[in-house]
Amino acid sequence: MAQQLHFEKHLLGGRARSLKLAFILDPIDSLKAWKDSSIAMMRAAGNHGHDVFAIEAQTLGWRKTEAGHPGGVFGQCIHLHLRPDDHDWYRETGREWIPLRGFDAVIMRKDPPFDFEFLTATWLLERAEADGVRVFNRPRALREHSEKVAITEFAQFTPSTVISRDFHQLHHFIDEQRDVILKPLDGMGGSQIFRVHRNDPNRNVIVETLTHNGQRTIMAQRYLPEIAHGDKRILLIGGKTVPYCLARIPKAGETRGNLSAGGTGIAQELSPRDREIAETIGPILFKRGLMLVGLDIIGDCLTEINVTSPTCMVEIRQQSGFDAAGAFITAVEHACGLT
Repeated sequence: MAQQLHFEKHLLGGRARSLKLAFILDPIDSLKAWKDSSIAMMRAAGNHGHDVFAIEAQTLGWRKTEAGHPGGVFGQCIHLHLRPDDHDWYRETGREWIPLRGFDAVIMRKDPPFDFEFLTATWLLERAEADGVRVFNRPRALREHSEKVAITEFAQFTPSTVISRDFHQLHHFIDEQRDVILKPLDGMGGSQIFRVHRNDPNRNVIVETLTHNGQRTIMAQRYLPEIAHGDKRILLIGGKTVPYCLARIPKAGETRGNLSAGGTGIAQELSPRDREIAETIGPILFKRGLMLVGLDIIGDCLTEINVTSPTCMVEIRQQSGFDAAGAFITAVEHACGLT
């Protein structure tokens, strides 16, 4: 595909050797191969001739050992043989505790919530970086880019928004905008997202519940009726914009387009406005160490910047032919000096 070649020519010359790659994941038996972008990336890495390992995030740790023996950050590493069968997608060919410095690159793909354990993982991975390990996305960048709050840096592209836990501010915003979306800052997959109208008799209890009675900060955004045409997921790889997005269309009676909430994904080419937003943001975030980013755009408005474990690669490839997982592995190869 011409667009694939044009995209990847910015990232790689020619491979000279194989890499040893570790993917930090949720428990691998919980992953769904027919839709999971992490599995698509691992399969792409295997197709590129690299050795693929999985590290379940809960096994990450750090140790100091006797003089002369390497310490540092480690994990229980599962050596994988990847298979094309979505119902039987891997064979485990070995399992051992390995220092992360033994890998050419580590890819952080732990799903939210961004809780204390996720935060601890970024601290450990930053120690691994100090030992020379390449980590994508960079742990400091993960910590510094809240997937909801990060849009405030690019306010020229966002809808009317307020971030607060103050009842007065939130209710004033609802009165002003008349129709809003309320959501927690640490949610994913459409969880705990509410559409609230000005005259909604449940608005008080919704605000109280989401803010934990004023103890938790949340986000409120003007409701965008363009959601009927899809919540577009746009992928940025190595600062470059993937030419297709996945428009996630809400099912009947829903305001959430998330696939996990029953939405239908339709791959489509980017609009000029989509490109304007993506091409502005992509290079900035890449310079900060964010190799893979997923923008969420409804209509002409940026609503979220996903950096922990952006998805939709499988659906985009199935419908458009563009191999975003392969493009990501190409970007990793380039970062590891395979040019």
